[in-house]
Amino acid sequence: MSVASIQSDRLGANPFVVEGPIVSGSGIPGPNFALGAIAGGDRESEWVYCQLVLASPTTLQPGQWFQWTRDYVASLLTTAAAVVGQRCGVFSGAAQPPTLTGGPVGAITLAAGTYYIWLQRNGQAPSQVATATAALVVAETTTTAGQASAPASATATTKAIANVNFAAANQTFTATTVNGSNLLTGLAGLSAGSGPFIGAAVSGTGIAGGTTISGIAYSPNGVVQSITLSANATANGTGITITATGVLEATLMRPFLSKVN
Repeated sequence: MSVASIQSDRLGANPFVVEGPIVSGSGIPGPNFALGAIAGGDRESEWVYCQLVLASPTTLQPGQWFQWTRDYVASLLTTAAAVVGQRCGVFSGAAQPPTLTGGPVGAITLAAGTYYIWLQRNGQAPSQVATATAALVVAETTTTAGQASAPASATATTKAIANVNFAAANQTFTATTVNGSNLLTGLAGLSAGSGPFIGAAVSGTGIAGGTTISGIAYSPNGVVQSITLSANATANGTGITITATGVLEATLMRPFLSKVN
């Protein structure tokens, strides 16, 4: 039986920072935990402490899928690199020190080197999903590193991801837009645990094509206060329906790569 060594009060809250790069003789200690250590949080969440070795600069985004070996060495999940039987999970985002605006969770760009990260294997989590049908019948790997797919039927030659469910093919909520501003305010119809998540593509009246979510601000009790977009709104609007896709809420149940489709 695993016993949680750490408790996190909110998705991405400390201590889920990326540690490193770890360089021998640099004075930076690492790893700070035993590989395979388990941390627990709310919404049934569990994280696993893994090593990540990067050969080139890499940006880690919330919802990216990783697999890890029995020795807890992690790598970004792709169809070509996936190993049937290995466990997998998602990167929930890089946390920074707590602030009065709540637990910020975002992307992080890392130079080549050796790092130690927490990967989520249980509970509610963001998930990068390339294709999501209304049925959301299966979960599988894709050729894009860190991205899963949820088609209505399995795609030949992909690797099946067992023990993961998606809440919906997209998420809708309402917001206020201001022409020339990249902030969405006056939010309704969403919750911090269920998204939307950083990296999701958004659409709606007054939202430019190709716009994504680049930041989310929380109140001290975890309520989403505003959403930062990658592009400014092109019109004023109140109660505008916003649709978010590409990074969906997933329920993880210690997923693993079960077979070749």
